[in-house]
Amino acid sequence: MFEHVDPFIGTEATALPPQSGLAATWWWPKPQVGNTHPGATYPLGMVSACAYSGAYPTGYGRYDLSTEGLPPALHATQRASGFTHFQQSGTGAIRKYYNYVRVTPMLQPLDDLGQLWEVADERAEPGYYAATLDSGIRCEVTVGPKSAVHRYTFPAHRDARLVIDLSLGGLDIPYGRTVPLRAHLESVEPGVAQGEITVEGAPLAVHVECDTPHWRQLLWYDRRLMPGGTRLDFDRIRPTTLRPFGLMWAGPTEPGQVVELRFGFSLRGVEQARENLVRECGPGPSSFAERRARTAHEWRRQLGKVQVDTPDAGKQTVLSTALYHSLIKPCLAPDESPFWPTDTPFAYDIATMWDIYRTQLPLLTALVPDKAVELATAILHIAEEEGNFPIGYRMARGADRFSRQGSALAHTFLADLCALGLPFDWDWALVHLHNDLRRTYGEEFLLHGRTHPISHTLDLAFGYFCTAVIARQVGDRALLDQFAPLAGRWRNAFDPTTGLLRDSTFYEGGRWNYSFRLLHDMAARIDLAGGDDAFVALLDRFFGYGAEPVKQPGLAPSEDEMLAGYGLHRFEGLNNEPDMEAPWAYQYAGRPDRTAEVVHAVTQQQFGTGRGGLPGNDDSGGLSSWYVWATLGLFPVAGQNLFLVNAPAWREARIDVGGKPFTIETSGFVEPEPHGPAQFVQRVRLDGADLDRTWLTGTELHAGGRLQVDLGPEPGPWTAAARPPSLSASRA
Repeated sequence: MFEHVDPFIGTEATALPPQSGLAATWWWPKPQVGNTHPGATYPLGMVSACAYSGAYPTGYGRYDLSTEGLPPALHATQRASGFTHFQQSGTGAIRKYYNYVRVTPMLQPLDDLGQLWEVADERAEPGYYAATLDSGIRCEVTVGPKSAVHRYTFPAHRDARLVIDLSLGGLDIPYGRTVPLRAHLESVEPGVAQGEITVEGAPLAVHVECDTPHWRQLLWYDRRLMPGGTRLDFDRIRPTTLRPFGLMWAGPTEPGQVVELRFGFSLRGVEQARENLVRECGPGPSSFAERRARTAHEWRRQLGKVQVDTPDAGKQTVLSTALYHSLIKPCLAPDESPFWPTDTPFAYDIATMWDIYRTQLPLLTALVPDKAVELATAILHIAEEEGNFPIGYRMARGADRFSRQGSALAHTFLADLCALGLPFDWDWALVHLHNDLRRTYGEEFLLHGRTHPISHTLDLAFGYFCTAVIARQVGDRALLDQFAPLAGRWRNAFDPTTGLLRDSTFYEGGRWNYSFRLLHDMAARIDLAGGDDAFVALLDRFFGYGAEPVKQPGLAPSEDEMLAGYGLHRFEGLNNEPDMEAPWAYQYAGRPDRTAEVVHAVTQQQFGTGRGGLPGNDDSGGLSSWYVWATLGLFPVAGQNLFLVNAPAWREARIDVGGKPFTIETSGFVEPEPHGPAQFVQRVRLDGADLDRTWLTGTELHAGGRLQVDLGPEPGPWTAAARPPSLSASRA
């Protein structure tokens, strides 16, 4: 899988082949760009590093801020002013944060710092990024979990230089800059410096080493050198008082001379940053090749957890890259919390739970359950220290936790871990899960039976269901009795006259996009809509059966164009997350054949190769992990310990589930084509025994085994297989 990853997928505006059939009826309301970057990353590590243009996506790229339609270009070609660290992965509006510690190799005077050079000969693979600037300097970067190593190959020059700018952060767009609150920088000894900047309330420390013993080492401020200076201290910085500052090494170079920079990072001071560097890269210079090899080895190990049989190199690339994008975030940074002193798991770049809780977190739980438990522990510490479970969490201090997006989303993640019997302090978790349900929108939910935005009513009711799973594990019968009626309040969100959610405000999308969530009591939800036929009719309208093709928003779409699109009440086709689980709602109404048709259209037409191969913001792997699950023929029902079975897109696949192999084999398989027909499940066997139901439990998947799926060109008897279960809180 490693060799097939293309980190450039998603870095430019969506450029997929024209859609046909169902896919041509879906409307894309959100930005048509993956917002990924091709920089060096480590699986779930703290540090990333990439060329920096100051533009979308994520500081790498050519675009201005975009919230809908095609992104407007800032630059006609790929450019860079240097190489920064701590990029987001696929997120949309998180523009003000990260891209700290810019390194700029230069042959020009310091006055030219910030110039954009044309970028050529880019190369990227997991853990490595390289490019050549039109100045003639070849630039390479690799990273460890808490470190980065840069390697620059210079042409001959009398005064080449490496400039480190600690004042830069964010993006070069209006209101997109991060201004450090305070900063301290010190030249420790020849070839060694350290510093700390407080950015968005978080203290980011760096220890840096350069292997150029004969070069000059200088501090600089406001693009002016400070000969003989050894410290820079800024106790308070305002946007109006900010002037660029940093460190520089300079000296003559021979043709092809290589200079290496090594960075250790920490959120707990410069000494820990130095220790991180030594631990991950060893003492002394020339550690680039070894660090790159170790990071590549770890990526190979993680990416090897999913294997598929396909003759199509393009499809192999799409899957491999999707798996890669699914394993970049969140950032796990053990013993690095800057906000409380205990040495515990810590995590950030949970950006955001709303994007990842249904697909990416279940994928982490399956492939790396120990890391899932580490993340859950970190989330629980956040609740302990800050008073609530985060909906989103950055390397930043503050109360902005994306609460408008959703409520009680961590509860689904923890419920799945609990149902699988993974080790955790469930008594401690239950305290915070219970308290979190009563905050923000939860108070109105308790007082009035529902809350607005109405989607939060669904979130909170499901949160009570998920917490009941843990209450049962702990043996708290009183909580179970309390939670059963509260978990049933999902009904209050629906209008029984339409079978849809009540009118409300919505965070992206509309009531149709949110009306087909996979609730814990889908049988009752279908009855509320008028029964199977009425529910399927609603779904058919939503997915565009019988509808005409639509025109997607282009560059700078008008308000009228967007309103008309929203008025279609149509599936977003994985351009965004609100309705990403809706294709599997058909299975609860006895129509797995419809699920097969919709999922086939998405997997074969909405994802592709090339820089424009994603249908929308990847959002920390939220979309990519959907693709991984969907093509395997499985879909996690987050919080319910269920996986729904569908036609796989691969002849054979193998998943390493927590160290236990789970294979998916097919018969009657025909290689899927973008504009060809779907395939339908005819029969399923699990470890040789007939499976007369359309789902597996998470426990079955995590035990490993062999799933055999017989496929055919038309729906068969498996359509009548037992539907996924509907549950109440009392039976959680």
